[in-house]
Amino acid sequence: MQRPNPCRLTLVPQDDTAAVTDALWARLRREAEEAYEREPKLAPLFFDSILNQPSFETAVFHRVAARLRNDVVSLPLIVQAFAKACADDPCIVEAAKADIAAVLERDPACDRLIEPLLYFKGFHAIQAHRLNHWLWSHGERDFALYLQSRSSEVFQTDIHPAARFGHGIFLDHATGLVVGETATLGDNVSMLHHVTLGGSGKEHGDRHPKVRHGVVIGAGAAILGNIEVGEHARIAAGSVVLKPVPPHATMAGVPAKVVRIAETDEPSRSMNQTLSDLAYQSFNYTI
Repeated sequence: MQRPNPCRLTLVPQDDTAAVTDALWARLRREAEEAYEREPKLAPLFFDSILNQPSFETAVFHRVAARLRNDVVSLPLIVQAFAKACADDPCIVEAAKADIAAVLERDPACDRLIEPLLYFKGFHAIQAHRLNHWLWSHGERDFALYLQSRSSEVFQTDIHPAARFGHGIFLDHATGLVVGETATLGDNVSMLHHVTLGGSGKEHGDRHPKVRHGVVIGAGAAILGNIEVGEHARIAAGSVVLKPVPPHATMAGVPAKVVRIAETDEPSRSMNQTLSDLAYQSFNYTI
């Protein structure tokens, strides 16, 4: 019996994935053609990255590889590794579709699909990590660590290859992101720059946060230790979270405290990081 495919395309019904893929690729090509007409001097970028590529996934592989390549790892070597990983695990491609859809949905500065595919280092860093995670899980640890190091240098993100990412991940700006080895991100998580999902000391084993579905983590926040951040939680910018976070809670402060629980919030989609709707007096900080 054929094993069922565990992939799902976040944000769209599973039965529509083929149609969505066709529409996604058609829109990317149309946007690239329009961009070429406006900016013909960038023809090599538009043609090499999109217009001369046969599919969405090859366009993503090529663009990320073009940014990671150097004298040690060539563009064809990285593209070949992507192709091998995706042939083994089709979820990598489905996750990339959900990731690019997440950027368009959540980033008010983005109104074209070609922007994350061509320019946004957050999107590129996630796709590089998906490859690194596959390499790590299949015994190619030195290759994974080298590409992780290269990705850190190029995209300013430090994501351990063993960390597990769900679908529809959005890294806004991405600079300074640190994700530890045993961290887990669920689907539809949004994070801003200088976020740390780290350990709380020198302990070994499972020592990093577990961030559940639909969480938004504001700029400069640190979540430390093997603690769970419940679904649809909101971590305010600059907060330091040291204890488990209930689902739908808003956390703020150093150390962070629960300042609100709102069952209907979907903060990762609204990208609302402000606390203007909360009374300042609710922050009863103690030293």
